[in-house]
Amino acid sequence: MISNKPHNAARSLVRTSTAAGILFILAISVLPALAGTPSLDMCGNRRNTADKTCLVDGDTLWLYGENIRLKDFDTPEPQSSICGGDAEVELAHQASARMLVLLNSNDWTIERFGLDSTSSKRRLATIRINGRDVGDILVEERLARRWPAGKEWWCS
Repeated sequence: MISNKPHNAARSLVRTSTAAGILFILAISVLPALAGTPSLDMCGNRRNTADKTCLVDGDTLWLYGENIRLKDFDTPEPQSSICGGDAEVELAHQASARMLVLLNSNDWTIERFGLDSTSSKRRLATIRINGRDVGDILVEERLARRWPAGKEWWCS
C-alpha cells in the first residue's frame, strides 16, 4: 500500500512513476491519426504495402500499413452478399461512403486494442470523432448493426 504521507519520498516517486507510465501507455494507445488525420479513399485492388492507408469497407481499414477492424459494430459485406443479395451490397457501399465522409471531414482519434479473434492479422480499434464512436453513428443511421449481438437486419 502506498502512503500518502508527503515525507515518504520513495513511495511518492513510485506513485509518480506509475502515473507517468499510465500517461505514456495512454499516449501510445489513444493517438490522433497523426497531424490533421490522413485522407482516405477506398482500397480497391491495392497491394499490401507497409504504408497502405485506405478504407476496405465500413468497418475495416488500413492505417499506415496496419490492418484495423473497428470493434463493436458490423457493416454489410460489399464483396460477397452473404445473406441480403444486391440490397446488402448496396447498403455496404453506402456504409463505406459514409465512413469515408466521416473520416475525411473530421479530425479523429483511434484507440487500439488486442488482435481480432477471427484474424491474428487485424488490430481491433475504436475511432472517435469529438469523443463519439464512429460505429455508433453508423448504427444510428441504419448503416451498421451492433456486434456481436445485433441482428443482420439487411438479411430480411
